[in-house]
Amino acid sequence: MFEFAWPWVFIVLPLPLLVRWLPARQQQQSVALRVPNLTDSLETQTSQPKLNYWKLLLATLIWLCLVGAAARPQWLGEPMSIPAEGRDLMVAVDLSGSMKIDDMQINGRQVDRLMMIKYVLSEFIQRRVGDRLGLILFADTAYLQAPLTYDRNTVTQLLEESVIGLVGEQTAIGDAVGLAVKRFEQKKDSNRVLVLLTDGQNTAGNISPAQATELAKANKITVYTIGVGADQMQVQSFFGTRTVNPSQELDEKMLSHIAEQTGGRYFRARDAQDLEHIYAILDELEPIARESRQMRPLQALFFYPLAVALVLSLLIAILPLAHSIKHRWRRS
Repeated sequence: MFEFAWPWVFIVLPLPLLVRWLPARQQQQSVALRVPNLTDSLETQTSQPKLNYWKLLLATLIWLCLVGAAARPQWLGEPMSIPAEGRDLMVAVDLSGSMKIDDMQINGRQVDRLMMIKYVLSEFIQRRVGDRLGLILFADTAYLQAPLTYDRNTVTQLLEESVIGLVGEQTAIGDAVGLAVKRFEQKKDSNRVLVLLTDGQNTAGNISPAQATELAKANKITVYTIGVGADQMQVQSFFGTRTVNPSQELDEKMLSHIAEQTGGRYFRARDAQDLEHIYAILDELEPIARESRQMRPLQALFFYPLAVALVLSLLIAILPLAHSIKHRWRRS
């Protein structure tokens, strides 16, 4: 929708006529309101009526453009819904060496645990419209890959670029929770949620899971823990094919304790379908903010009439020169 932000500016449109109709004495006293090069030319060049006509026309158009620009023309786009209030949701993903165990399947294809997490988690991230999302990656230690942001595409891309062993081979679960607490401290008034995915037990780091749990409780951070890994897997050995439990090192007791103490829940993801179901449950437990406010993108258009006024000013400046050249050409 097109509109003028200051439509009252158009009350000055008759000003040039009022100035022109003032008595001669008042005009002489109001030199500041006159444009000598323009006004004098319009009044004195009576021998050139055609040239004066074009000058008057251009001057009128210039004045209209300047007043129109001063009224601040602008274009308002279609209304957009912006969430008025969301939540801060941090996702912590395990990059330890055990995440490369290929006991998962995606569309019938055998993949490792990290690949499965990326595949399912990306869709979950895209659904969190209105939430600030952050990404923590951890192994020997934990580090912040993406700070809390509304840019879901960037968080998804950084997740896709993560690789196993990037920060070591062990598992610092306590450090991951502690780092999330530290980042959440900078965001006070919001619902703060941490989703932690791991396939092992705490074997590294400077903070124990118990200490990290107390920190999360003190800062009112809800932690949802997800244990990743299949219960059974067929492996080839010198003695033939045998069935093993690839998730025997998963510390479910510790993960359950962290979740329960912080008001969250522990989930077990044995395959991609389990993980998709878990994310659906998380959408219900931590619903996306529905309240929204309307905003309309605004584009200023004042530079268009200003540009036209500039071009017309150049034309009115070269009119006498063009007229003189044309006159000499005819005489010659």
